[in-house]
Amino acid sequence: MSNTQRPLNLRSIALTAFLPTLLFSIGEGAIIPLIPLVANDLGATLAIAGVIAAMIMFGELVGDIPSGWIVARIGERNSMIWASLVTIGAVIICLMAPNPLVLGVGIFLIGIATAVFALARHAFMTSYVPLVYRARALSTLGGVFRAGWFVGPFLSAALIHLTGSTQAAFWVFIVCCVLAVTMLVILPDPTRDFTAPAVSKIAPTSDAGPATPAVPTAADGLFQTIRAHRSVLVRLGAGAALVGAMRASRTVMLPLWAVSIGVSAPDTALIIGIAGGIDFVLFYFSGQIMDRFGRIWSAVPSMIGLGLGHLALAFTHDLPSNVGWFIGVAMFLSLANGIGSGLLMTLGADLAPQRCPAPFLGAWRFTADFGSATAPLAVAGITALASLSIASGIIGGFGLFGAVLLGRYIPRFAPHRPRSLD
Repeated sequence: MSNTQRPLNLRSIALTAFLPTLLFSIGEGAIIPLIPLVANDLGATLAIAGVIAAMIMFGELVGDIPSGWIVARIGERNSMIWASLVTIGAVIICLMAPNPLVLGVGIFLIGIATAVFALARHAFMTSYVPLVYRARALSTLGGVFRAGWFVGPFLSAALIHLTGSTQAAFWVFIVCCVLAVTMLVILPDPTRDFTAPAVSKIAPTSDAGPATPAVPTAADGLFQTIRAHRSVLVRLGAGAALVGAMRASRTVMLPLWAVSIGVSAPDTALIIGIAGGIDFVLFYFSGQIMDRFGRIWSAVPSMIGLGLGHLALAFTHDLPSNVGWFIGVAMFLSLANGIGSGLLMTLGADLAPQRCPAPFLGAWRFTADFGSATAPLAVAGITALASLSIASGIIGGFGLFGAVLLGRYIPRFAPHRPRSLD
């Protein structure tokens, strides 16, 4: 291997940077739509099934606390390898779970490992991708995750059809993690082959304050980093938290809705898989929008669509055509989510220091994942107290409020991007 580093481009890292991520996300996509169904099979009520499904987001939130320190200390590739190994152990716990409580513990551990895995790849892309096509690169990374979430449910549906057991889908995740570790070990480490470009920071407007007041180091903890960057994390981070909340709500709401209206497990996996395909095909389009016109033109339409989709779902539960409405809204929510592919990763990369971005990205992801962890718990709580329809309507209202926040603060902290696409 040559000792001379070369500039990074998307083609040069397609295999080494994206393939392990694709494998991991296929496994994750295989189990996420079925978590409420597996919990229900173990005797959980609809509300408890929602709580268990939320454990993966809550685990990601907890995993954000050490993830920046871990990645900065041991590197991106080692972090991904260890995260995959932890995931294998967690999935085995899920397979052996005798009750919903043990299943929830396994799902929680998967969430922790997912946080470390995702941050490791995010940190690499932030450091090595040239600014001029950062949004397209990170949207492509988001598209890789979406590709896995598209393929995974179809594999689940096929396995359930062949075996008659919803738990068979968990074996897909184990196999995918083993393959991901194998790829990470045998493929070259891209951090050794490419040089990090000199990237100018985004200059905030005068009333916003500095977006990055200090350059974090590997020794910085999550809460120390949050304090140093509290201005942007409170303002724009609140909008990011609502983006995470809407995405997590969609992930939990659709399987719960399917259970509540009597859609079978294979049909649920199929419908969500098709919706995932719509989500997936829009990833590069989202990146083009952000690189050409600015982050706001992806963020606000996406949040408006997610909010309206939840509101529409709220009024269809008891209609005779509720299954048709469920399918239509699932596709619409995927369209809205696809338009925002890579948004949070791109905003985080815009705001993070070029040198040692992992601590800031850990804080940024913690902010967004706080919404991801809170929304499913809110869905479960409102469902237990009122109904799933009311939960969907309330979440939809928060989505529209999130669009207002993003429209206000993105121009301050992440203003218009360069038009050059060369």
